[in-house]
Amino acid sequence: MSNTDPRPVRRIIASADTDDQVIIHQDEPSPDVRFDPARPGFAATRAWVTTATPAPVAGITETLGEPHTIEPPKGGSVCRFLTIPPDDWFMGTLTDEKVADYFDAMGSPQASRLGTGAPHPYMQQTSSLDYVFVLDGEVTLILDTEQVHLNQGDTVVLLGASHAWSNR
Repeated sequence: MSNTDPRPVRRIIASADTDDQVIIHQDEPSPDVRFDPARPGFAATRAWVTTATPAPVAGITETLGEPHTIEPPKGGSVCRFLTIPPDDWFMGTLTDEKVADYFDAMGSPQASRLGTGAPHPYMQQTSSLDYVFVLDGEVTLILDTEQVHLNQGDTVVLLGASHAWSNR
């Protein structure tokens, strides 16, 4: 693994079988990983998707067949892990077309704030509730008029907020 290859995200799925005994259905890296060719080292890994609240739990062993978008399904949720590479790995070669290609590939072109004068090319806005946990390293949360430096262990709750992430 090179320094631009994100670490795999191990995903363990456990639920009750027909005898009501909890068993492990999967214990392996999540197969749903999206990359951004314009950002070497970037990865968006989905671990689980729900399509309703409360989420059904009986008989469910896989949910990654749901459409891939930045936004969760209406009434549902997405558990996603991001690996944010250092800005200096890509900012010098980034173009508007490459950013637009990323949002298209993620199934969410409408989320992009590109061309709106936003403070970062990857600014996005959705009408979702996002819980963000910094698991390793540090990252900067970029908002419309503020920036917040985050460290390992920090938590952010984004309530439909326009935002981007910067690894400086």
